[in-house]
Amino acid sequence: MILRALRPFAAARKPIRCKPMPTFRSRPCCRTLVSATRVQFGQPIHETHPHLIAPADLTPGIPALEYHYRRAALAEKLPKNSIAILAANELKYKSGAVFYEYHQDPNFFYLTGFNEPDALAIIEKGSSPVEYTFHLHLRAKDPKAELWDGARSGLQAAQDIFNADEARDIASSSSTSTLRDLIASAKEVYTDIGTDVGRRSSVAKLVQGKGTGVEGFQSLLASSTVRPLRPLMNDLRIIKSSSELTNLRRAGAISGEVLTAAMSRPQHSEAQLWADLSYGYRSAGLDGEAYVPVVAGGKNGLSIHYTRNDALLREGRTVLVDAGGAYGGYIADITRVFPVNGRFSLAQLELYAMVLGVQKKVIALCRESSGTSLDGLHSTTESLLTSGLKDLGFDLSSSGLDLLFPHHVGHFIGLDVHDAPGYPRTGKLKKGMCVTVEPGIYVPDDERWPKQFRGLAVRVEDSIVVGQEVEEVLTGTAVKEVNEIEGLRA
Repeated sequence: MILRALRPFAAARKPIRCKPMPTFRSRPCCRTLVSATRVQFGQPIHETHPHLIAPADLTPGIPALEYHYRRAALAEKLPKNSIAILAANELKYKSGAVFYEYHQDPNFFYLTGFNEPDALAIIEKGSSPVEYTFHLHLRAKDPKAELWDGARSGLQAAQDIFNADEARDIASSSSTSTLRDLIASAKEVYTDIGTDVGRRSSVAKLVQGKGTGVEGFQSLLASSTVRPLRPLMNDLRIIKSSSELTNLRRAGAISGEVLTAAMSRPQHSEAQLWADLSYGYRSAGLDGEAYVPVVAGGKNGLSIHYTRNDALLREGRTVLVDAGGAYGGYIADITRVFPVNGRFSLAQLELYAMVLGVQKKVIALCRESSGTSLDGLHSTTESLLTSGLKDLGFDLSSSGLDLLFPHHVGHFIGLDVHDAPGYPRTGKLKKGMCVTVEPGIYVPDDERWPKQFRGLAVRVEDSIVVGQEVEEVLTGTAVKEVNEIEGLRA
């Protein structure tokens, strides 16, 4: 099947135009059709990457239709005659022309599926409760630029692939004038766009007013009623769809298998263990690392976000690994602790078993029927850890628990490692939320603490789907029982 370059008549609101083998006009005024398999895009689509993208999907695991539903859900939250404006993340540079791997703004990606820099998305809510118009301003095709920086999707694809109602060249004056008109006519403007001085792109010109004749974004908003967009986006993103859960399951299962495989092999350095994980994710079909991992041998685990990962692993010590891969942008978050030589010492076993027992009890509360919240899980964790530590001979007076357990027990996950930032941890857990449960104890080398436990760091973390009556552990393929860990090298 093919998709006509001239978009079909929109008899119903937002028909899905993405079909196998879309076609494109070679020039705006020409009706010559060109198969999508002969066109380069700024990201994989089914026609060019059928091994990555299924026929109905816009991005791995997420159908094009779902992106429309997400925009429609946002529009439903907006007041009539209002707009929401989102900017794509910019390409970040290490130095000169050397750039970092690109990562799209999660809210922008959630609504559009578009994975290129230098773009604006505007969701325009009309006078109808369900009507909206999707404007996508992006980089136009440019053979000279694409020779150096890779393919761009371009304006035609914005409509035919990403289902925009209106597409503009982000660098053109028409983009500026359209944005100005939309803002001027809007009753309210919802946006989180700031004034980051590090921005370099055409979006920067709109945001900061750089360049001849281009008004700054803030000046465009001077006469508007501006509201934060993030709370609305958090409400949309906090409950995961079935497609999102499928991606999270894949990320979690493969990440756990890779970590278990790494635990089963003798490891001589943090760097080698890190390399094994990174290679494992990609070779097993994931996007790559969800975040820079913590691979911390011995006392290095006392630093919560230790990421140097450059020390040797010593006989008789443990190694703490906080790592995970991503699929279609959706992440897994896992932490495991295991002995470098494959066998726990008595002290290591006692502290590890206590923390693991607490984690399993808290995971069992990750269901809507428990009536608890993330903060409620944390309070339960503190109570259980206090009891367990006292049984092991710890004196917890003078805020001792705060010193040994300095972080929260969990956070939301999804497109972000800490998903829906700002969503309250006091809200009740609901079916379809995804959270982590990660109790940890970090014992400084200090005379205050029992000698046998000094320098030990234990954190056990899994990614969880909140159910109505029963929780789902996404990362259960990463072994964590003592007999399982020790049995890997038996």
